[in-house]
Amino acid sequence: MKQIIIALGLLFVGVAVQAAEIKIGFVNGQRIISEAPQSAKAKKKIEKEFEKRNDELQKMAKQIQSLQEQLEKNSVTLSEADRRNKDREAGELNRDFQRKKREFQEDINLRQNEEVASIYERANKVVKQIAEAEKYDLIVQEAVYFSPRIDITDKVLKALAEVK
Repeated sequence: MKQIIIALGLLFVGVAVQAAEIKIGFVNGQRIISEAPQSAKAKKKIEKEFEKRNDELQKMAKQIQSLQEQLEKNSVTLSEADRRNKDREAGELNRDFQRKKREFQEDINLRQNEEVASIYERANKVVKQIAEAEKYDLIVQEAVYFSPRIDITDKVLKALAEVK
């Protein structure tokens, strides 16, 4: 008798778990960042924002290269003092270039991170709207494995395309 009660209890628990099905979704964050229309806009915005500094760095690189070529070509005819002065000048210019290049890259990375954070913020709002509208219990963004059946990334991208 005791075994029958336990079996019936397990049967009812199994039915209750099946009745309370959990709806889970997955969002691929990398795809959101790479494919969202806001990403392309952000990239163009950053390129335009840093275009002038990039041009200055390119000009400076050409100047260093030209100075190096002059040094190599004229090293035989220059006096020892002139050659040392030119070497020092080239070294200072190169250090200044490296510093400016590093600062430039740090500034670009900072701006890119700001834009990515903004895109994630918009995407999270869209995900929340989809979750509420379609009655999802859980939506995850990082997973070792997910079934394509629960992937809602395309829905999120479509909704982001509609957001202006």
